[in-house]
Amino acid sequence: MCGIVGIVAKSYVNQTIFDALTVLQHRGQDAAGMVTCESDRFFMRKDNGLVNEVFRTRHMKRLGGNMGIGHVRYPTAGSSSSAEAQPFYVNSPYGIALAHNGNLTNADEVAETMFRADLRHINTTSDSEVLLNVFAHELQQQGKLKPEPSDIFTAVERVHGRVKGGYAVVAVITGYGILAFRDPNGIRPLVYGKRTLANGQEEFMVASESVALDVCGFELVRDIEPGEAIFISMEGEVFTQQCVKDSRLTPCLFEYVYLARPDSIIDEVSVHKARMRMGVKLAEKVLRERPDHNIDVVIPIPDTSRTSALEMAYHLDVKFREGFIKNRYVGRTFIMPGQAQRKKSVRRKLNPIEMEFKDKVVMLVDDSVVRGTTSQQIVQMARDMGAKKVYFASAAPAVRYPNVYGIDMPSATELIAHNRNDEEIAQEIGCDWMLYQDLDDLKESVLAGNPEIQDFDTCVFDGKYVAGDIDQSYLDRLEQKRNDSAKAEKDGQQTKSNESSDLHSRID
Repeated sequence: MCGIVGIVAKSYVNQTIFDALTVLQHRGQDAAGMVTCESDRFFMRKDNGLVNEVFRTRHMKRLGGNMGIGHVRYPTAGSSSSAEAQPFYVNSPYGIALAHNGNLTNADEVAETMFRADLRHINTTSDSEVLLNVFAHELQQQGKLKPEPSDIFTAVERVHGRVKGGYAVVAVITGYGILAFRDPNGIRPLVYGKRTLANGQEEFMVASESVALDVCGFELVRDIEPGEAIFISMEGEVFTQQCVKDSRLTPCLFEYVYLARPDSIIDEVSVHKARMRMGVKLAEKVLRERPDHNIDVVIPIPDTSRTSALEMAYHLDVKFREGFIKNRYVGRTFIMPGQAQRKKSVRRKLNPIEMEFKDKVVMLVDDSVVRGTTSQQIVQMARDMGAKKVYFASAAPAVRYPNVYGIDMPSATELIAHNRNDEEIAQEIGCDWMLYQDLDDLKESVLAGNPEIQDFDTCVFDGKYVAGDIDQSYLDRLEQKRNDSAKAEKDGQQTKSNESSDLHSRID
């Protein structure tokens, strides 16, 4: 889960990229980066931290140029090293910088092939660097001093033939323009838009979510199709081409549940409306299972679940109340690197209002339950505030399997729903009743916004991987890589490495 943006404009783009990345900050709080291009020169700044921490005035002054790309990152494989902050850069051919959102499931094999056959060295463990070098190699194979859009699209087509997984990519080619493309299944989101200046000239932006376009004054044109590439030249010419023969639209269902901002539109579906429908479906399930329910109040766990909770309360004809006050300066807990840090963060993140809980039967609503760390502590807070009973509803089905397409879900054994039924989960988090959304109801909530969606990536709920690229041996390797102890060991090694050497791939 990362955020990407690329812009071709008639004036400096550094501030617009900064604004877009700030809007996409929810997609990654680990690192941020930007590359701009002026004439035949790149200017880069990237480092660990939030957008407004990474980019200071002195950095912005150096980021000249009318086109560029930006990225906000959270560590897909658990690493928080600044050496893996994006974008990445190669000087041949032409000079290319690239950033991406997602995960290549065959990155290790591709990196090995690139070393032996293409003679290209990968300096980090980031699959973004792998993706960049694959594209650079395929573009160089075209053998052109000045590439045409058709050459660029041919290179993208060959990239799709070599890599597997879920990915949305943005790249800048020195002196030529901005390229963006999406994986053949459309798992990770990507949109593009334009804005017209007073003199009639047009500027263009590609981004992970439409909200970035909105805030920067761009009009949403459409989503990039699965397998499609778009190239925008420095002069503002737009070229698009489908680069995959057999593409299908199967976006990540978890984007609509949790990842995306509610004011975004992804694959023509309003995230806000989808979450409203999720709340209606939850209410209907309550009435099916417990028509004589005794719920006094519905309380959301801020912020992502608020929309669903409000609709749930309305259709149950019970009160909706804000029972938790959120500290907005604490990050999203399920993507924090260690269990100890997550536990500390939950209590700093939320503070309950006693009067909304005391002597009431409370239905707590969250967007999803992953590790259960947050849920367990929140249920205890409700009891400490005097709730008579505490019910817990999830707007998503039980998360039982790891994600391999760009969301750093923990290893399967660290998921609270792994090998547990609903009653056992309720006992584990300490609530009196655990209510999960049905997968079919969740799909219907999104499909109502765009019936043209062919299917979804639902791997975290049912273990079905839409790209057809995952076997048990891969999941076993992932288990070893993603558990908290492995992450802690890796981060410790990287910290020592960073302290002994300042070989970070960044330019201040």
